Amino acid sequence: MAEIAFHNVSKRYGEAIALSDASFTVNDNEFFCFFGPPLSGKSTILRLILGLETPDEGEILIGGKPVNQVSPAERNVAMVFQNLALFPHMSAADNIRFPLVERKVPTIQIERKLADVAAKLHIAHILHKAPAQLSGGERQRVAIARALVRDPAAYLMDDPISALDARLREETRVELKRIQRELGKTLIYVTHDQEEAMSVADRMAILEEGHIRQIGTPADIYDRPASSYVARLLGSPMMNILPSGLIADGAISIPGFGAKGDISEIGVRPEDIKVRPWSASDGGNPAKVFEVEPLGGYTVVTVDAGQTRIRALMRGQPDIRPETKVALACDTARVHYFSKAGAALPR
Repeated sequence: MAEIAFHNVSKRYGEAIALSDASFTVNDNEFFCFFGPPLSGKSTILRLILGLETPDEGEILIGGKPVNQVSPAERNVAMVFQNLALFPHMSAADNIRFPLVERKVPTIQIERKLADVAAKLHIAHILHKAPAQLSGGERQRVAIARALVRDPAAYLMDDPISALDARLREETRVELKRIQRELGKTLIYVTHDQEEAMSVADRMAILEEGHIRQIGTPADIYDRPASSYVARLLGSPMMNILPSGLIADGAISIPGFGAKGDISEIGVRPEDIKVRPWSASDGGNPAKVFEVEPLGGYTVVTVDAGQTRIRALMRGQPDIRPETKVALACDTARVHYFSKAGAALPR
């Protein structure tokens, strides 16, 4: 069993708080992702799990056993670092073999595991090459293979595919998800790419300056963000966060909307906004199209509505041009409400 749990864990570096009172549980055989901007605490969590750092407060458990005083070597977790850390003087095959050789695993088992992981990652044809002879994507796969060849309690990956081009990143994350399911192992994945996080994670944690702001499935967090901070992080284009007064003044039509004293802002995802030509019968002041971005299967339309710009996501490539007068509308059921402190309020 490879359940990993933090109980009120904090970590400081001098006056800087890297992690503050963090509590969470990563379930056995779960693909769990930590997502947030740089310096939000993601890599600190990995280093604490590995045992490279010791918490200032709190308890860390792996498989139900406290590991605060357990050395990194005894924790039995495999790590793929962002900088890959391949040995330049070894072939790809020897890099992959290395963890097993160090543990004095029999040669027959080593070669069987090597062949198996090379087949899974489609790298059998490059095993004879040195890292310097490999492309960035090939080196990335060798580093991942070196972690997979072991039989650890869990796999930890720190932004492992950030250096790859967009197409190869997409292919590799699909492979990682497939491999994790086949291995039936816990995998903890750190990234600052929201598309990557949402596409691979069974569950994810959103971090901000060392604080865990929300934990849930990608779909739950996207549909029910706990705060305006979380709402802005997920979605491309990001959610429109608008002052409630702008809505009450009629910049966007939301049937049944009534401004309440505790609602400071409302959030509307671009895909939930409907854009149509404005007519005099609509009343009020029309919005005006500022910019149109055709992206193939959909188009991003940025609209000036009073002092605020609103982005809408429209299917296909609609016949709409800058300076066009438009009316905006949204279904009340798709609107998110936030307090002055940024916390989500009931719909």
